[in-house]
Amino acid sequence: MSLAKEASAADAREVAPAIPATRWIQLVLGLIAMMSISSPQYVWTLFVAPFQAATGAGLPAIQITFSVLIVLQTWLAPLQGWLVDRFGPKFLIATGAALTGLGFVLSAQATTPWALYISYGGLCGFGTGIVYIGIIGLMVKWFPDRRGFAVGLAAAGYGFGAIVTTFPIDMMLRSSGHRPTLITFGVLLGAVGVCAALGLRAPRPDEIRLRTASMPLVGAARDYSPLQMLRTPIFWLMFAMMTMMSTGGLMVVSQFGPVMRDFGIAEVAIAGMAALPFALTLQRIANGLTRPFFGWVSDNIGRENTMFIAFGMEAVAVWVMLVTRDNPALFAIMSGVVFFGWGEIFSLFPSTLTDTFGTKHATTNFGFLYIAQGVGSVLGGPVAAMMHDATGSWFPVFWLIIVLDGLTAILALFVLKPMRASWFRQQHSTH
Repeated sequence: MSLAKEASAADAREVAPAIPATRWIQLVLGLIAMMSISSPQYVWTLFVAPFQAATGAGLPAIQITFSVLIVLQTWLAPLQGWLVDRFGPKFLIATGAALTGLGFVLSAQATTPWALYISYGGLCGFGTGIVYIGIIGLMVKWFPDRRGFAVGLAAAGYGFGAIVTTFPIDMMLRSSGHRPTLITFGVLLGAVGVCAALGLRAPRPDEIRLRTASMPLVGAARDYSPLQMLRTPIFWLMFAMMTMMSTGGLMVVSQFGPVMRDFGIAEVAIAGMAALPFALTLQRIANGLTRPFFGWVSDNIGRENTMFIAFGMEAVAVWVMLVTRDNPALFAIMSGVVFFGWGEIFSLFPSTLTDTFGTKHATTNFGFLYIAQGVGSVLGGPVAAMMHDATGSWFPVFWLIIVLDGLTAILALFVLKPMRASWFRQQHSTH
C-alpha cells in the first residue's frame, strides 16, 4: 500500500501543471539579459571615430574589432550551447553578461588596435555569445507552441536594448568622451545582465508537455543530435541562407555611420536631431519589432513563406535607400525598413531549425547554425570597407546586399520549403 501511494504521489508530481506565469517570467528575464548585451554590436558605429583617434589606426583596421566581436560571438556558439545544455543557463549566462561589461570597461583604455581586438572584440564577443545562444536555446524549449513569437520577443531584446542606450551613449560621448562612456555603461549593463541571468532555468518535462501537443506547425518526430543534423542537406541550406542574410545586414550595421558621413547627410537635422542618431534609433525600433512580429507571422503562415516576404522586402528597401541617398529623412526611414526586413532572421532561423531537428539538443544545434553570423561578419565588416576603399564608392556594397537578399528569399520559398516538407513526410511515415 505504501509503495502504491508513493507511486501515485510520483505520478501526481509528474503531471502537476506548471504555474502559468512561469514561462512568461523566464521570457521577461531573458529579454532583460538580451537587452543588457546588445550595445557592443549595435552602438559600435558610434565608437568607430573615437577608436580611430585613440589608436591612430585606419578604418579597415578598426573594423576588424567588429569582426572579432561577431566571430567570437558566433564561432564558439556550439561550445557555448553545449555548456548551457549540459550545465544549465544560470551561471553561464551570468558569466557572459559580466564578460560583456568587462570588455566595455577595458576597451576604454585601448591605445592600439590589438588592445581593442582583445577587449571590445574578444571579451564582448565571447560574453554576448554565451548570453545570446543560451537565451534563444531556453525560449525554443519553453514555448514549443509559440516558438517563433517567443524566440522573436527574446531576440527583440537584443535589438531593443540599444534603443535604451543609443542616445545616452551618444550624448555622453559628445560631452565626456569615449573612455568615461565605456566605463559607465560597461559597469551598468554588466550588472543588469548578471541579475537577470540568476533567475533563469530550463523547463521540466511536465511544464511543456501540453504545450508541445498543441504546436500549430508540423514538428520533428524525434530529436536529432548535432552530428545527425550536420549530415543533412537542410541544415547546410539554412546555413548558407543565414550567412547571406547576415552578410548583408552586418554590412549595414557596421558601416552605416561612415556611409551617412560619405553621403554628407550624417549631421543634417531631422525632427530636431542629427540624422545619424535619428536613423540609428529607427533601426533599433524596427530591429526589435520585426523579431516577435515575423516570428508570430511564421507561427501562423509558415516559416518559409514568412522568410520570402521579409527578405524580399529588405531587398527592395536597400534599393530605395540607394536612390534616396540625397534625402536624409527618406534615407533614414528606409534604413529602418531594411532592419525590419533583416532582424527577423534571429527568430525565423532558430525556430525553423528547432521545428526540424527537435528540442533536446536545440541550444547546441542552433550554436552550429549561428556560426553563419560569424561568417557573414567577415564580409560585412572589413570586406565592405575594403570594397569601398578599392572603388571609392558604397554602390557595390549596396548592390551586393540587394542580390544576397533576393537570392535568399527565392531559396526560402522554392528550395527550403519543399525540402522540409519532404523531410517531415519521411519522418512521420517511419514513426
